[in-house]
Amino acid sequence: MQYFSHETAIIDEGCTIGAGTKIWHFSHLMPNCTLGENCNLGQNVFIASGVELGNNVKVQNNVSIYTGVVCEDDVFLGPSMVFTNVINPRSAVNRRGEYLQTRVGKGATIGANATIVCGHDIGEYAFIGAGAVVTKDVPPYALVVGNPARQIGWMSTYGHRLEFDENGKAVCPESGEQYMLHDGTVTRS
Repeated sequence: MQYFSHETAIIDEGCTIGAGTKIWHFSHLMPNCTLGENCNLGQNVFIASGVELGNNVKVQNNVSIYTGVVCEDDVFLGPSMVFTNVINPRSAVNRRGEYLQTRVGKGATIGANATIVCGHDIGEYAFIGAGAVVTKDVPPYALVVGNPARQIGWMSTYGHRLEFDENGKAVCPESGEQYMLHDGTVTRS
């Protein structure tokens, strides 16, 4: 077997699971979900049908990922964070055909207990602080916190706060990578 699953995990037929992926205690994968290589699903993780996880996605304990969510490579989903997939749920109204898409870009981090309201994109390397409630799109490299989430800065690909000088340049203290801020958009140089 190319992946590991704990004996208490439930993996329904039709799942695609990449080599090196680990699925831990009491997790449940519904039919037709796709997990890339070297993913790690912690305890009590639920993956709904149609969900796509790229390579090296880390899903911490107690996370449910519902239909409509796509996570690109290297995404980190913190403990007990939440995705939604219907904007106006009602118990007595079936809205299965109204699931909204949520895309989480490459390398993004979503902190513990954060909530991502469906229909919004999280840009690559964005950093969502613990407990934040995301109600709109988040730009690449943005640092957002609070309820509702608001942007308070920018982050490097290594997860460090970027401090831009008067010329719109910043350097990651760990990697030495250089970044440019121009018209509210960050790019790596």
